Amino acid sequence: MMYMPRLTDLDRRLISALRKDGRAPVAALAEQLGVARATVTSRIEKLKAQGVIVGFSVRVHDHNETGEVRAISFIEVVGRTTDHVIAELRGFPEIMALHTTNGGWDLVAEISCENLRDFDEVLRRVRGIKGVVNSETSLLLSSVVR
Repeated sequence: MMYMPRLTDLDRRLISALRKDGRAPVAALAEQLGVARATVTSRIEKLKAQGVIVGFSVRVHDHNETGEVRAISFIEVVGRTTDHVIAELRGFPEIMALHTTNGGWDLVAEISCENLRDFDEVLRRVRGIKGVVNSETSLLLSSVVR
């Protein structure tokens, strides 16, 4: 299991600023955070070395504009089949992320499909995996915070 370092207030503010604009110049980040450019550069390098920042990505227009169907699916598995179910779900190109969780559900899947027909097929395939005993899925209508 990977050790996750404790983040300082500055680390959290820097990560927040990078989430808003991962291409922001170091000088702009330094001014926004009220620290020196060298501090921002060293914090970014430290966070990358510690595995806190694992990469930078591009953000695109809201999925609603592309007609894409997105959803969150909560999945319950029976007994000790979680590893098998995870292995099966890893093969679904429509699953953008998969998380283990606590509470009434065992897994949470982020799903993205081109249309409702494909989405319906993904749900059918998920429910057909040996070990999946229940699921509940909610469509994501619009993103209000990203």
